[in-house]
Amino acid sequence: MVEGTSSSNEVQRTNTLAVTSIPKEFFQPLVLDVLRGHFATYGQINRWVPLPGFSRILVVYTQEDDAEAAKIHSDPIVLEQTADRSQITLRVYRADPNPLLPIESDDVSVVPEANFLRPPAVEKNFLISPPGSPPVGWEPVREEPPNAAPLADDLMAALRKLQVSEQHGHGTDVEVLIEPDDAGGGVGVYLQDCDGEREEREEDWVYGESAPARMRWKPVATAMPPTS
Repeated sequence: MVEGTSSSNEVQRTNTLAVTSIPKEFFQPLVLDVLRGHFATYGQINRWVPLPGFSRILVVYTQEDDAEAAKIHSDPIVLEQTADRSQITLRVYRADPNPLLPIESDDVSVVPEANFLRPPAVEKNFLISPPGSPPVGWEPVREEPPNAAPLADDLMAALRKLQVSEQHGHGTDVEVLIEPDDAGGGVGVYLQDCDGEREEREEDWVYGESAPARMRWKPVATAMPPTS
């Protein structure tokens, strides 16, 4: 609902008025009820929309004639100066017409579901930026949805094969779980059991002696750095 202005001298037919220049302290239930009661004397109000951030109120009438009568007789509304405040002048302008909402009761308007903003359809799952210098005719490609399966079929087959090999014992040979592509661009998965060799080496180790792995380690001598 936006205020409208007419570029010609013709009167714009509308069912909506904008009451402007309203002080912040007027946006309280008691004062708003008094203002609404005043504008309701000119006809049935379909919507009463206080906008404190814009210091105005939008009044949507059921009939355009009622809105025009309220405009003529209420612009301006002058509140005389008192001991605790200065004079206040409220202006009433014609605003752009607004559609009428269904009314369940005398004071409650119901907004249909079709009047609410709805999120756009999801065409992309991820935000992909266009290339720095897109070629002529470049257009974004609609993405495929993410993989619904938790694991790929080849990986699931490799895991099942690994489970079967664990149930039948370990071997020392290298076992191929997934063969790489012939072109060399794929990924291969190989399984080699190293636990058996480590257990055999640990059986020959005697407590109190150096472990076989430490026997194979030899310190490497390095030259002293120059002292001067």
